[in-house]
Amino acid sequence: MRGDGDHIPGYRVVIVTLDSHAAGPAARVSERLSGEFPGLSVSVHASAEWAENPAALEEARLAVRHGDIIVANLLFIEEHITAILPDLQARRDACDAMIGVISAKEVVSLTRMGELDMLKPASGAMKLLKKLRGSSKPNANSGHKQMTMLRRLPKILRFIPGKAQDLRAWFLTMQYWLGGSDDNVEQMIRFLVGRYSSQSDLHGAEAEAPIDYPELGLYHPDLPHNGITTDLADLPQPENPIATVGLLMMRSYILASDTAHYDGVIRQMQAAGLAVVPAFAGGLDGRPAISEYFTNDRVDAMVSLTGFSLIGGPAYNDSAAAVEVLRDLDLPYIAAHPIEFQTLGQWAASGGGLGPVETTMLVALPEIDGATNPTVFGGRHGAEGCQGCSHMCQASACQKAMAPCHERIASLVEKTARLAVLRRKANRDKRISVVLFGFPPNAGAVGTAAYLSVFESLYNTLSTLKSEGYQVDLPASVDDLRAAVLKGNAAQYGQEANVADIVDADTILRNTPPLAAIEAAWGPAPGKVQSNGRGVFILGAHFGNVFVGVQPTFGYEGDPMRLLFETGFAPTHAFAQFYLWLRNTFKADAILHFGMHGALEFMPGKQAGLGARDWPDRLIGEVPNIYLYASNNPSEATLAKRRSNAVTVTHLTPPLAASGLYKGLSELKDSLSRYRSLAPDAHERADLAALIAMQAEAVDLDGSDPDHLWLTLLETETALIPDGLHVMGRPMGDAERAEHLRVMAETDPETLARVDHLLQEDHELPALMRALSARYIAPVAGGDLIRSPDVLPTGRNIHAFDPFRMPTAFAMQDGAKQAQRLLDAAGDLPRSVAIVLWGSDNIKSDGGPIAQAMALMGAVPRFDGYGRLCGADLIPLAELGRPRIDVVMTLSGIFRDLLPLQTRMLAEAAYKAATADEPCAENFIRAHALDYAQKMGCDIEDAALRVFSNAEGAYGSNVNALVDSGAWGEEDELADAYEARKSFAYGRDGKAKKNASLLQAALGDVDLAYQNLESVELGVTTVDHYFDTLGGISRAVKRAKGSDAPVFIGDQTRGAGIVRSLQDQVALETRSRSLNPKWFEGMLKHGHEGVRQIEAQVTNTLGWSATTGQVEPWVYQRLSETFVLDEEMRRRLSALNPQASVRMANRLLEAFERNYWQPDDETLAALQASADELEDRLEGLDVAAE
Repeated sequence: MRGDGDHIPGYRVVIVTLDSHAAGPAARVSERLSGEFPGLSVSVHASAEWAENPAALEEARLAVRHGDIIVANLLFIEEHITAILPDLQARRDACDAMIGVISAKEVVSLTRMGELDMLKPASGAMKLLKKLRGSSKPNANSGHKQMTMLRRLPKILRFIPGKAQDLRAWFLTMQYWLGGSDDNVEQMIRFLVGRYSSQSDLHGAEAEAPIDYPELGLYHPDLPHNGITTDLADLPQPENPIATVGLLMMRSYILASDTAHYDGVIRQMQAAGLAVVPAFAGGLDGRPAISEYFTNDRVDAMVSLTGFSLIGGPAYNDSAAAVEVLRDLDLPYIAAHPIEFQTLGQWAASGGGLGPVETTMLVALPEIDGATNPTVFGGRHGAEGCQGCSHMCQASACQKAMAPCHERIASLVEKTARLAVLRRKANRDKRISVVLFGFPPNAGAVGTAAYLSVFESLYNTLSTLKSEGYQVDLPASVDDLRAAVLKGNAAQYGQEANVADIVDADTILRNTPPLAAIEAAWGPAPGKVQSNGRGVFILGAHFGNVFVGVQPTFGYEGDPMRLLFETGFAPTHAFAQFYLWLRNTFKADAILHFGMHGALEFMPGKQAGLGARDWPDRLIGEVPNIYLYASNNPSEATLAKRRSNAVTVTHLTPPLAASGLYKGLSELKDSLSRYRSLAPDAHERADLAALIAMQAEAVDLDGSDPDHLWLTLLETETALIPDGLHVMGRPMGDAERAEHLRVMAETDPETLARVDHLLQEDHELPALMRALSARYIAPVAGGDLIRSPDVLPTGRNIHAFDPFRMPTAFAMQDGAKQAQRLLDAAGDLPRSVAIVLWGSDNIKSDGGPIAQAMALMGAVPRFDGYGRLCGADLIPLAELGRPRIDVVMTLSGIFRDLLPLQTRMLAEAAYKAATADEPCAENFIRAHALDYAQKMGCDIEDAALRVFSNAEGAYGSNVNALVDSGAWGEEDELADAYEARKSFAYGRDGKAKKNASLLQAALGDVDLAYQNLESVELGVTTVDHYFDTLGGISRAVKRAKGSDAPVFIGDQTRGAGIVRSLQDQVALETRSRSLNPKWFEGMLKHGHEGVRQIEAQVTNTLGWSATTGQVEPWVYQRLSETFVLDEEMRRRLSALNPQASVRMANRLLEAFERNYWQPDDETLAALQASADELEDRLEGLDVAAE
């Protein structure tokens, strides 16, 4: 349809719907009807196309403006409704009929058919409809009830005269549509044209009743009668299949004969020797098909091809009911999805992959059911076809028809086959690869993971595998296991771990499909990383049919030039060969990534919906991936699931305990207690105050204000710290459990009793065994045990919060309070705040930090009629009671990936504030945006951009990598790295656009920087991500402003939040953790891994000095005295982990060299001598002191 005059000849039936699967029937029946109804045209317009194809939206608007009969169906996403609703409203009274079905209320209410007008007050017929319909709240049985009602009502209404006949026509239209075969679409058009057309030559046409097709059935492209049957015996199958796979499909595609994507899956699976049971059920509820065709051990794996959650479809999901069904099946549950919101070519060319709504509907909601291995398998082609892989698919004659993605289907088939075979395979025959991590390199970090005592846990895992019948050569002890992996022949080859194999350059050249891309980044094979110049080393050790391997690092550590690149690189030759070796040489049946976290899932590629050229997919391929993950980190675990096909199995975090006081701190508290007990006029108060001042000075505290000092000591004493590391297979001891329960004092008694019971049991090793046998691992929302007891029992498949519901009402309320605390701490009202938003703390708090950013801007989330997040609205200034504060929001790459709807919401809030008709003195966002627009010559849309993150598929600012390597000179180099990596602005469409100049301008106006503490188990000195993000932006702000901006930490890990300066936070953590014997002795009982944890605290402290300068010199003095200058401790650390010990000493010297502290000459000489001694021990030289 072209042109936009007052009249276009012909009679036009216009169908506006979500996707294009009705386009085929519409096109075919148009040809059949053209002879009988001259001038009749039927057009189908899919709202899913509009975001990526604005021309399609204009075509739909034009069609509606000239439509004679208009059917609006499956319009329930706000952006789709907003785009077309004005045109529907404008045309409503001029067209012959407008029918809104299975859509949002505002679309359905536009229905006008004869005497039926749904905008008018409810008539008797409409009241009857509401009574028959019952509750409008969806539930697990809604689909069945509604379909029963749909069939019954037209028969009832047939006998009611007048307006009820138009209501009957409305129901019949819905019945025709849901039975969307060519025949039913044809009869629907006949029915509507014959009943409602104003043209006399068309009016009165006869139509047959809707054909009822089976609600439940089977489909195969080689069967007659549109491929539909209800008898399993009718399905053609391969001879001697290796396994049987149940396929869940959408009935609507099958009835519309739009099944090329399904046909592709069925044919490739059967060609691979798999028997298939392709089943469908109506009503967006897969349970009837499962019950009828998949139970009683008929299938070995289940693949949902629907693209939706198991129960409820796109509008809602009933995960509790889904989990119940899936737990009974106890099969691998794989979620594959067709693309409807973009063409296959657009998806393949996209750096991000799936869009925000696609990611939420097709991936996030099925994850809550426990789905794994999200895989694109089909979609529709645009005119350009798809160039995403070697198939180079071309568009078919009918571009609206579904098409298979042959390359992705091949991947899906192999994933499914491997899981199905793994489920059948005897344990004695399985070959398992366990992957350990070793980042950063040369740091004594091999075999370490967050919160986990790796080698103790691995030993217990190997013991369990052996008892379960796996062929395992079990070492005699944990120490022997550690030595076999870390020592062996490592010294002979100059590597950090035993060399299990060498892949020579010729083999690399022959067997590496993506070799050209790797060589473009790293030079000719075998490269220089983990190589002897002739081949690359595979590090690890064999223990029977179990290989424990060490994942290579990224490779760019210590290379300032690479660290300043805005995007990532292809993996090194060593990294690629490691995974190819596991797949093709060792022939692993499954890979177990042991602990949090590795580099695989952070390799470059799409954020969701990975394709053939995305590195995580290229590397691990289709090997089943089981990932042991801490239960408090749903964000990074979810990334591993989406980008490396991981089935996660949660493990506990370490037990928590109150820090307590030690040495001079406990003596100081005693003195303060005596002081506080004295009467104000007691004569000994003066002497006691002098003693307190001396004692405080001895522990680097200010004793001038005893009351403030008392609060500081209490804060230190009650701070929660982890008591060592978690050991798999070892339930908490009685004392540890009692202390952990004590710090959960605000929890109700019933929950405490449940926690107490579950902490005495081992759920993790049994779950690992189930995962290695391809059983269903039930889902669980991630969180901190102290705040989210439902993370127990562990041993489950972690997932994030439903992104449609975030931020929650409680999070918004709490976020507003925390935002006010920040403003109170700042003193003068800031005009601009830089805030760092991570995925993990938002997921665990249902959007708390997001809510803080929204509160500062004076905005609230907007939810549609289904309760789904769809945008942002402004709070009126009169209600807000203060000016809108400009917020420069830096998102972690994981936030960007997992919370795309929230990214768009934040961008919309900033845009609405920037364009609000409000005085600049009351709206700092608008004031700055107008200033940027004028100075930079850009429009207000760009000037309002405030959400920044990495380029698509890239993660982190690399400030942490620069600090870790020491490969930087001036602090401004850290700002360079931050700005290069984090200068991509995300707008209201959720897409990235590099805008470094705007970021620099916005940072120049920042008055303070802020971030929330992510977890009670973590501190800002525990992991390097804090100074990588908050420290990085603080350094960039200083350069842009020419002066420091205050840096604050929001601590909401216990009860009501508190806002501290960064300096106070570092001091608190240094006293309660780093210098606290209770903390470091808890770490050292785990040997090698514990020393690495202590060294990380020191390195991260240096990171804060480098980025903010807000670490007091006494911190380095006390760290030196505790861990390096004390001879007994120094030798102890060196014996346990010589590499980490050397790094710790050198870090303290680096702090001196960079002028972060200035020890006296004696201390400096002793520190240098100690560092030299540790270096000698590392090199294996004798030390005279011995």
